[in-house]
Amino acid sequence: MKKFLAILLTALLAIGSLTACAGKGGETQEGKQKIGLVVSTLNNPFFVTLKEGAEKKAQELGYELIVLDSQDDPSKEIANVEDLVTQGVSLILINPTDSDAVVNAVMAANDAQIPVVTLDRGANGGEVVSHIASDNVAGGKMAGEFIIGKLPDGGKLVELEGIAGTSAARDRGKGFNEAIAGKASYEVVAKQVANFDRTKGLEVMENILQAQPEIDAVFAHNDEMALGALEAIETSGRSIIVVGFDATDDAVKSVEAGKMAATVAQQPDMIGSLGVETAQNILNEESVEEFIPVELKLVTK
Repeated sequence: MKKFLAILLTALLAIGSLTACAGKGGETQEGKQKIGLVVSTLNNPFFVTLKEGAEKKAQELGYELIVLDSQDDPSKEIANVEDLVTQGVSLILINPTDSDAVVNAVMAANDAQIPVVTLDRGANGGEVVSHIASDNVAGGKMAGEFIIGKLPDGGKLVELEGIAGTSAARDRGKGFNEAIAGKASYEVVAKQVANFDRTKGLEVMENILQAQPEIDAVFAHNDEMALGALEAIETSGRSIIVVGFDATDDAVKSVEAGKMAATVAQQPDMIGSLGVETAQNILNEESVEEFIPVELKLVTK
């Protein structure tokens, strides 16, 4: 009888332990709240660094961070958000694939009453508590002003654009064109989308080089496209100023080697880190800014 009672007591204690571990929504069995991070693509070193910054801060603050890769596919993006809703996360950080396409994903989180914070790229709809990003307009202008400084007598320019519809592509292009606006000696002879992708940047630049006999400088909306363009330029044997955006490791090495002329440095690790900090403030019902800017600087040799 004593043996039976001991077994029964052990079983009851185990059930009580499991019930306690189940906790409330958004918590793991260890009692940690869960935060979701949906990244546009982990095939880009910039977003890998953003993820790592978020992971480090989540570990520091005691959150479980669930990271899902959208692979630059809006349909995958919304599926990722729905997955996180099912997993019972307390808040979702989204780095959008596209500022328009992400609206459905944001609204899916809104319907589940899960707060949303966007990182690097904004959302053109749905309810977003806060947006954390560099001032991309200022960064584009910084790149344009650098090129003007390198070409004081004017020149023929090329602009390689990021994914159409993203706030980053729109704002960087806006800043760049503001820098050269009203300056007749500077002419943009080609402007083409290369989707923030190195291979696409190479292919697009090869075509532009064939079509344009005179090019003095290229501004690419990110470093991956800039590095692809640089490869095409080097193969052609022509000498052209190339400026990128993000200050990825490969781009900084290229600048230091005297190949790329400059890159606008974002701080993706800080964007990720601030995302988790902001999530904590929201979950603690503290007020947060609608837009949290992250400082930029120009990297040159």
